[in-house]
Amino acid sequence: MKTIIAACSQNLSGSRGSIQSALRTLLAAPWPSQRDIRSWLQLLSVLQWVLSFLLLGTVSLLVLIYLLFTSFWPISALYLAWIIFDWDTPEQGGRRLPCLRRWAVWRHFRDYFPIKLVKTHDLSPSHNYIIGSHPHGILCVGAFCNFITGSTGFGEMFPGIRPFLTTLAGNFRLPIFREYLMSGGLCPVTRRAISYLLSKNGTGNAVAIVIGGAAESLSCRPGVTTLILKNRKGFVRMALQHGAHLVPSFSFGENDLFRQVVFEEGSWMRSIQQRFQKMMGFAPCVFYGRGLTSVQSRGFLPYARPITTVVGEPVMVPRMENPSREVVDMYHEMYIHSLLKLFNENKTKYGMAETDELHIL
Repeated sequence: MKTIIAACSQNLSGSRGSIQSALRTLLAAPWPSQRDIRSWLQLLSVLQWVLSFLLLGTVSLLVLIYLLFTSFWPISALYLAWIIFDWDTPEQGGRRLPCLRRWAVWRHFRDYFPIKLVKTHDLSPSHNYIIGSHPHGILCVGAFCNFITGSTGFGEMFPGIRPFLTTLAGNFRLPIFREYLMSGGLCPVTRRAISYLLSKNGTGNAVAIVIGGAAESLSCRPGVTTLILKNRKGFVRMALQHGAHLVPSFSFGENDLFRQVVFEEGSWMRSIQQRFQKMMGFAPCVFYGRGLTSVQSRGFLPYARPITTVVGEPVMVPRMENPSREVVDMYHEMYIHSLLKLFNENKTKYGMAETDELHIL
């Protein structure tokens, strides 16, 4: 018996020694610094944004379809009824939630790159505006952060101006995702939706349109600045019809966030991309960024590259119910001139060389 008790005492003391040793090792290990914690929060904020835009709509649709075949089918039925009842809301100003723009997560999102907004001219709340956002990039990160979140100070820089950002109308047909988009101030890039904001929502509205669209994203890659703009004149006609001033904006660094496999014009892969774009409204880009674990790994997260969005000088536009083609062409040329001026005056300030040029197709 004494032998057994002695053996147990020895095991317990050994266990206590192991626990104490483990605790000492744990306490001696370096704790994450505030800088590390900030980096993790920034990475997580970007991760949730990318997953929301790439997966939220599709996953929500699949979940609702699955629920139809379970005892929870009333949830899907009620939401379907809600979408039918609420079908026109996205094209009637949406349903923005100011509290969403103030989420702390957007400050971490801004600081990950970081993203900065630069004002060059005042915008009067007594007018409405169409802001041309360039370039498209892969995911329009600069446009989203500056015009949808309040993290870069748009409201303070342009008091009395309510920014909206347009995106594909098909996104507002996806369950849950449509609510997420509307709450931030996004609206469909349709004539009806834009006309509502410029004519039935009072003054002080600034509708940002990524004019190059999906076609421009196919040419997005670091070191190349090509805009699809020469034959995009619908936004100018709408500006004339509603008397909305045209404002160019350019996000320097947008094309540096991802690496894209660019297929040459005339290749069969490029042909497939263009046909898909015409049918579905968006282009299936083959791109990659950094991974979740390290910058060296490959994944779907954007690289941390600075983005500076410069909002340029407004082009004053009169109101004309039926502008002629010549008038539309004239104001389109004035817009391009203002955009080129903005680009050339700021390119060396924000990471580009003096010899870099803006190519407009």
